[in-house]
Amino acid sequence: MPVPEAPTVFHFEKVAWDDPVSALDPNAPGMRELARSARASGARRKKIVRGECGFFMNRSVMPANFRVPPHHHDHDELLVVLAGGCRFDDGLAELGPGDSIVIRADTHYGFTCGGEGMDFLTIRTGEAKVAIS
Repeated sequence: MPVPEAPTVFHFEKVAWDDPVSALDPNAPGMRELARSARASGARRKKIVRGECGFFMNRSVMPANFRVPPHHHDHDELLVVLAGGCRFDDGLAELGPGDSIVIRADTHYGFTCGGEGMDFLTIRTGEAKVAIS
């Protein structure tokens, strides 16, 4: 029987915040402007888990009233709100601390963070590409 690999531990404080502009596909319409807006507002993201055992996990922190425009991804995702909250477009959902939502691949959605901003995890089983809708 093969010996399993040791668990991989990620310490949040040791993972660097991403530079959203440098991580973008320069040919993706609308993404460069969204990344510049995020940087200017103080929104941040850390890519914490990067494919270990097939998992990908980001932690994002967005300021009050930050708007994420309609977009979609090519992988299913699970969003888990740690603090603050948001309201999804078209009345899809309103989330607060401890709430979560599963969004299927290719679902077009956007949201606006609440008055406290939002701190949340995004968990996927693949490195997702994003496209502005």
